[in-house]
Amino acid sequence: MAEAPGSETRCIEWLKEVVRIERSALQALEERMDTAFVRAVELIDKVRGRVIVCGLGKSGFIARKIAATMTSTGTPAFYVHPVEGAHGDFGLIQPGDVALVLSKSGAGEELGLLLPFLKRSEVPVIGITHDLKSPLAEHSEIVLDGSIEQEACPNGIAPTTSSTVALVIGDALAVALMRRRGFSREDFARFHPAGALGRRLLLRAIDAIPKGRELPSVSPEAELTRVILSITENRVGATLVRKDGKLLGLITDGDLRRHMLSSREKKDITAAELMSPAPHTFAAEGLAAEAMALLNRHKIQQLVLTDSAGRPAAILHLHDLLSQGLR
Repeated sequence: MAEAPGSETRCIEWLKEVVRIERSALQALEERMDTAFVRAVELIDKVRGRVIVCGLGKSGFIARKIAATMTSTGTPAFYVHPVEGAHGDFGLIQPGDVALVLSKSGAGEELGLLLPFLKRSEVPVIGITHDLKSPLAEHSEIVLDGSIEQEACPNGIAPTTSSTVALVIGDALAVALMRRRGFSREDFARFHPAGALGRRLLLRAIDAIPKGRELPSVSPEAELTRVILSITENRVGATLVRKDGKLLGLITDGDLRRHMLSSREKKDITAAELMSPAPHTFAAEGLAAEAMALLNRHKIQQLVLTDSAGRPAAILHLHDLLSQGLR
């Protein structure tokens, strides 16, 4: 019996066909990358202004993504819609900028307005197009070959493969510029302070401490009741043992439980007898991600944060870091 047109097997084959077609196009793109791409990177790198990325329709969505990628990786860029540009947004474009224009056909009424304006404004154009003899190619200082053999669309109409190729060209330019400029993980974190990487590379251990939290501590002579009260009041599952400001040890709620379950339980035990005399410490100004690594490595839940003079500054709990999105 013949298989139904919309069967699961046929659907999987359709999916794989798209991947094969687009993978083949990217392989061809890799093989034809030449000095034109190098010149495009050099041109963008040396301009005083910004990268103006333009595209219409599906190319417009790809252009927006390229602009966002460049901006977040150290190359100031923004998207200008060709139609909106002709109605006033061209005022955003200034001498000293460079334009990256995406168009599969390289032709169209909108480009007929955009390209002459860029020429009058002395803004160099880098074109990404399938048609290397199109008006876009003719008006571009540098043409990047975005040609394809076929769209993944079965009708050969919907931009699919061509959009993927244009996106990869944009990503390649952005990454090459990152490498050329030595754009580091720390630079990326500065532009993404609210993201996971930003937190890992910028958040200090002391920044994870909730505002208003006091530093719990007891004297070495403190009785068991006082120790329990100190741990309970401050909600960090631990308290310091200090004398004359000097750190002597740390008592955690785990220490209390072990004492309570011990056959040698003593009601009159002191903090000095309960404490761990060599608690793990960490610089308050150190990276929170490194503090998390220390907690994970030693399988503990608290760290004593110390200031530049080595004095206790806070107790950092594992949950403080988890609440910041660190793992």
